[in-house]
Amino acid sequence: MKAALVTATVTAGVAAVVAVAPAAAIRPRVHQLVVFRSGVAKQKTTRARQVTVKVGRRRCAVHAGTPLAALAASRVARIGLHDYGSCSKRPRDAAGLFVRKLGPDANRGQDGWVYKVGRKSGSAGAADPSGPFGRGRLRSGAHVLWFYCHMHGSSCQRTLAFGKVRTQPGGAVRASVRAYDDRGRGIPAAGVTVQVGSASATTDANGVARVAAGAGSHSMYADGGGYVRSFSRKVALR
Repeated sequence: MKAALVTATVTAGVAAVVAVAPAAAIRPRVHQLVVFRSGVAKQKTTRARQVTVKVGRRRCAVHAGTPLAALAASRVARIGLHDYGSCSKRPRDAAGLFVRKLGPDANRGQDGWVYKVGRKSGSAGAADPSGPFGRGRLRSGAHVLWFYCHMHGSSCQRTLAFGKVRTQPGGAVRASVRAYDDRGRGIPAAGVTVQVGSASATTDANGVARVAAGAGSHSMYADGGGYVRSFSRKVALR
């Protein structure tokens, strides 16, 4: 399994247990989206505080500011973990934790759970104290996406994100959507559904869709085309 899959881990059916964070711990507030194999998505803003997870009969500390800390603290689903290192009560020992199951979905062969921060796949374990890219832990406002990777060659399926979003008269919005690979390289996402409230439209060859949703505040996201859906965002139309 590629490096991005060296993410986080608990034995099947064992839930992560959240611990009280030390007062001095950095607890960034991050935006998290988990997309299950079925396409069901759960989005939540949470604090990536220091947590304790249970791995077999052991309790292991996970450093604040890591993707696994945010995932466990959010309690969005039960987490199945494996330890390829020697996790302990010291967060610095958690780098070998690996997520092998999340909710009903368990890793199989080369397919399994991975995470992205922004548009790029993490190059370190989700509990690695050095951070997802080895350059420091998560900052407040970070977007962390967890999804079930279906490997195609050496890469997972691409993930969707909005580019330019412009409101237009008459309660409409013009949105550009791009699909990003593991390295964060994007292409126009053609044939993708942009959902704005109860209205929707399909992107053209340039990855652009115009949706007439009517005046008001709406939630919007992009999905389909064999890609992993985007984060939801708010748009105010007039």
